[in-house]
Amino acid sequence: MNKRIEVKRAIIETNRIHLHIDESLNEMVTLAPKGQMLVDSDRLSFIYLLETEDEFIYTDLPHTIWPQLKKAVDNKFDVVLSINEREIELINLVDELSYLIENIKDNANYGEEMEAKVTEIFSLDKE
Repeated sequence: MNKRIEVKRAIIETNRIHLHIDESLNEMVTLAPKGQMLVDSDRLSFIYLLETEDEFIYTDLPHTIWPQLKKAVDNKFDVVLSINEREIELINLVDELSYLIENIKDNANYGEEMEAKVTEIFSLDKE
């Protein structure tokens, strides 16, 4: 079974965004960034995949932190996740997120609410 963790805070630091969750994970020893993202339109969230030896951990990036993620995209900042006092660089997050944002633009497959929220926060021009 895959686990899901939710990012609660995103703090902008010099040339990077620092993501924080409010829980700890026992799997931290083997936890690694997958470098891939998904979309959860029902929760208005992007999902970054982490993996252990035998499962994926879905890292929920809710719309409440999208303004900080926009700064990461606009400035090509690194994005780092803090869990159990360890930092994990979320490789390819900016590239993956940029791709998803562009794909969601004018795409009804993601639902009207998701498209509207992405357009609003990431300031996409409707054509």
